[in-house]
Amino acid sequence: MIKSMTGYGRAMQTVNGREITAEIRSVNNRYLDLTVKLPRLYSFAEDAVKACIKSAVTRGKVDVFISVNVMQDTDVRVSLNRPVLEGYLDALRTIASDYGVRDDISVTSLARMPDVFVVEKQEEDEQQLTQDILSVVQTALDAFNAMREKEGAALAADLSGRRQTILSLVEKVEQRSPITLQEYRRRLTEKMEEVLQSASIDESRILQEAAIYADRIAVDEETVRLRSHMDQLGQMLASGGPIGRKLDFLLQEINREANTIGSKGNDLEQARTVVDIKAELEKIREQTQNIE
Repeated sequence: MIKSMTGYGRAMQTVNGREITAEIRSVNNRYLDLTVKLPRLYSFAEDAVKACIKSAVTRGKVDVFISVNVMQDTDVRVSLNRPVLEGYLDALRTIASDYGVRDDISVTSLARMPDVFVVEKQEEDEQQLTQDILSVVQTALDAFNAMREKEGAALAADLSGRRQTILSLVEKVEQRSPITLQEYRRRLTEKMEEVLQSASIDESRILQEAAIYADRIAVDEETVRLRSHMDQLGQMLASGGPIGRKLDFLLQEINREANTIGSKGNDLEQARTVVDIKAELEKIREQTQNIE
């Protein structure tokens, strides 16, 4: 299925005591330009997140924003530093007995002493945390791709319609070509009659000139190639997948054939048809910039 390069997806889940939010957004870009923003504490998961995104996206400027809020901090343990606490107690009691001051030792006063408590943060399981983050990223990625596929389907329908329009215009060129030659023969005959002031015209000369002109304005090869390119376009739209770059190249070839047809002959009606073809090609080119 064809996908647009523009999309947005968001997911928020609470996993193993952490509220994880992932947002993915993208705009058009010639190549894949991927940026992942994670809290610094979880930067170890960046490479895994990038690999996840790259497995589903091949083109576009993609920004991924991830936030992690700890809901239940079970990884922190606070304990007494007993040797330090007992040292403080002994010292305070010595002060009270030796200097005759009131012993007003309290829990609150002891808690204010430096290093009385030991705060231990258990080592985090980075592999598990990475999997938790990836599970949320994948949910956001699914929503992101669903939006891109919906827009891609609309783009494919539009390109398919324009493809049919170009094919009908190519048919007009093919039908007009022999008429152009007939009109040239008529004008050539009238011109020779006017110059020679005689009704007796060398028919072989007329045929020779017409043959030369027919060869110069012949567009059979160009229209055959145009139809072939249109077939390729139809096949690309049907096969889906990342076709944006291929379409860029194909459109260059199609535009080259249209320019060649436009440069042949001086028929006004055919020139207008070529202008219409190029107008449709320009619209297809604009739409192609949105396709992955």
